[in-house]
Amino acid sequence: MKPLSLNESGLPAQIWNSAAQLDNIPVINTHSLVPPGARAVVIAPHPGDEVVTCGGLLQLLSALGHPLQLLSITDGSASHPGSRQWSEKRLSVFRPQESVEALRRLGLPMHSLKWVRGGFTDNALLDQETQLTEFISRYLRPGDVVFSTWCEDGSADHEVVGRASAKAARQAGATYHDVPVWAWHWPERDQAQIPWHRARKLRLDTWTVARKSHATHAYASQLNGEPAIGIAPLLPKAILERMRLPYEIVFVD
Repeated sequence: MKPLSLNESGLPAQIWNSAAQLDNIPVINTHSLVPPGARAVVIAPHPGDEVVTCGGLLQLLSALGHPLQLLSITDGSASHPGSRQWSEKRLSVFRPQESVEALRRLGLPMHSLKWVRGGFTDNALLDQETQLTEFISRYLRPGDVVFSTWCEDGSADHEVVGRASAKAARQAGATYHDVPVWAWHWPERDQAQIPWHRARKLRLDTWTVARKSHATHAYASQLNGEPAIGIAPLLPKAILERMRLPYEIVFVD
């Protein structure tokens, strides 16, 4: 995940907690989003993005017995540049362990879960879109339903992974859906930039929301920043609060 520049002491109105359009988004059910028998593929730019984007959906699909494929593009080890506490060497070991614990908290079947880690370097994906597309294409097949970060999400890594995922899905004959992450935390004045006509709401029950929130907190390295060297929490309070909403939103074509 990428840092979010928010003033935690006085958060401005953001799209996620102020846009009136959120109440009018059409509801979609799991079967309509991922047809029975179809494989769901979730592509995460950074460790933790799979939980933040689709933590609820992953639980619902797992309960229905859908085959799941997770692709983690980067290992997240460059998330704290200049930090002694969270050096790249330490994070290269710690971040995958956080992801294992987060997926366990979601209740996913770790013994059978298909999970591939790409090993790309975070914060350095802009010049690797072709390589990313080729990498992702290796793991997609016709009939898959693919989810990744929106290509206009406001984070360079999210956007390039979104573009590469969409292209790879088209080439493979798979269905692709965008999932916004940082866009929900844009100021309220930017809500017109959201493609509301493509938005669909997947409702989550109380237990699904609770497990998703619990899984998000598995990313201990992301919960606290280091103000002394200018590093903000990569999972700020606004994100953690949004994780408790009783729905997830995807953009469909």
